[in-house]
Amino acid sequence: MPLALLALAIGAFGIGTTEFVIMGLLPEVAGDFGVSIPTAGLLVTGYALGVVIGAPLMTVLGTKVPRKRMLMLLMGLFIAGNLLSAVAPAFSVMLIGRVVASLAHGAFFGIGSVVAAELVAPHKKAGAIAMMFTGLTVANVVGVPLGTLVGQHVGWRVTFAVVAGLGLVGLVGIARLVPDLPRPEGVHLRHELAAFKNTQVLLAMAMTVLGFGGVFAAITYIAPMMTHTAGFADGSVTWLLVLFGLGMVGGNLVGGRFADRALMPMLYVSLGALAVVLALFTLTAHNKIAAAVTIALIGALGFATVPPLQKRVLDQAHGAPTLASAVNIGAFNLGNALSAWLGGMVIAAGFGYTSPNWVGAALAASALVLAVLSAALERRGGGRSAVVASVTPAGQRFPVHH
Repeated sequence: MPLALLALAIGAFGIGTTEFVIMGLLPEVAGDFGVSIPTAGLLVTGYALGVVIGAPLMTVLGTKVPRKRMLMLLMGLFIAGNLLSAVAPAFSVMLIGRVVASLAHGAFFGIGSVVAAELVAPHKKAGAIAMMFTGLTVANVVGVPLGTLVGQHVGWRVTFAVVAGLGLVGLVGIARLVPDLPRPEGVHLRHELAAFKNTQVLLAMAMTVLGFGGVFAAITYIAPMMTHTAGFADGSVTWLLVLFGLGMVGGNLVGGRFADRALMPMLYVSLGALAVVLALFTLTAHNKIAAAVTIALIGALGFATVPPLQKRVLDQAHGAPTLASAVNIGAFNLGNALSAWLGGMVIAAGFGYTSPNWVGAALAASALVLAVLSAALERRGGGRSAVVASVTPAGQRFPVHH
């Protein structure tokens, strides 16, 4: 794998850390600004909505900017947002900082996926995408726990300053290591938008919303589920999340490897197994050891879907994959928001803290149905393979860098 993927992974590590570390620092932030915990929770909601809106917006604004330069600009935006959060004199200013940082999220992963795929041979594309996403998964194992620890003992402002420093490292790495890939000729915004007329692209995005939404239906409420149902102490939740993160790392790498060999079978297996494991979590949540194993499996199976889904979008979007790729990243966050809302509804309805697992199982099963439907429609279309992402509408290819 090219060294340039390391630079992309570092950027992904910083982004993953800032997205999730706020969840462990809400009490400290709320106390400093004198707001309630639910009000401080707007820092999570605002970030998620910023990703959904920023993914297409920033990608469209960058259609005429070379991809390497756009990645550098996005990391600059990410650094600025985190620095603003670190020095924010008021809660409203910190919320603005969170939104600014989030605007870079979707476009970075979307454009980064395209660049990662172009850096390697065609049969290694999903593996390259997985390598970049490894930064995001490792953030949940290392970055988030350490950031939470620093924030609780030294101050949450220090955490965001350190994250800004990670962004700077990523920016320098992209500048030094990522090659100036030629832009595909003849690709304009209308070509990027045309990808959304492709039923297969829309089905892949729907699979993203439902499949990964299944994961967050359960994980959003892991703290009350584990403390009230499994009997864990409050301090154990951090380490359970580390287990979840370790599962994510393994699942991401396995998903990338096998998606390059058999993409749709990989989706069938991961989505089907995810639905089963989430359903079983309603039972295993009552036992500490079984719950811990299940949490790691949910992380592994959930992130095993990420490289194949992202590659599916790249392949089906033909020669104009950048916008579709970025919007698919927004789809992950849309799934997170939708599933968290649905999980909260069933808890509020009195079905108990394990009830979001049934929601997650239903969402993952729905994604599996869409995967089967997508493959059936593809076979009905003559079984032709989609044009790979490195082919322009005019049929021109740009070089593959090894």
